Amino acid sequence: MATELANLADDLRLGALQLGLDLSSLQQQQLMDYLALLTKWNKAYNLTAVREPAEMVSRHLLDSLSVVPQAEQGGARWLDVGSGGGMPGIPLAIMFPERNFTLLDSNGKKTRFLTQVKLELKLANVEVVHSRVEQFTPPQPFSDITSRAFSSLEDFANWTRHLSDADTRWLAMKGVHPDDELQALPTDFQLDCCAVLKVPGCQGQRHLLILRRTS
Repeated sequence: MATELANLADDLRLGALQLGLDLSSLQQQQLMDYLALLTKWNKAYNLTAVREPAEMVSRHLLDSLSVVPQAEQGGARWLDVGSGGGMPGIPLAIMFPERNFTLLDSNGKKTRFLTQVKLELKLANVEVVHSRVEQFTPPQPFSDITSRAFSSLEDFANWTRHLSDADTRWLAMKGVHPDDELQALPTDFQLDCCAVLKVPGCQGQRHLLILRRTS
């Protein structure tokens, strides 16, 4: 078991380096602790279809970390919509402890897991909210709204517009470039930029689409 954990830790550290990220010892430990919790709780709560910890390193941890370069340009208040098992919200909260992250999900089992992660990893910059996004009314808008497993870009934009202001960015993590979804965007949204993500250990296409409001 110790050897397996060491190998997973090496995969994480080396993968992060390939992404241009030099993890601190605290960040490395928190990400590994998160992986252990995800593996443990997944057996009962079915948080992800990925079962093998080694696969979780690439498909969950490194995939979430791949957006850090674009996240660096963001603001102080982040919302992760449909956070599920906490991707990308938890890894981003670990990488940016000076920013506040709200992790929103309508599934009670998943928010209970996220609350446990917050407590065990001592993530003071994380708030977990159990709610449907349409019914969520925070006291102030978010600087950045992200999603990794949400539905269409059209729904993502429409269901979160009440959580934004004129400067908000939407960061949507997608697989294949979603041309049809972009065509269906609400008229007051536009694609600001699209980044091709190269995730170590992942074979499929990955894209990050950043949207902004035009009015």
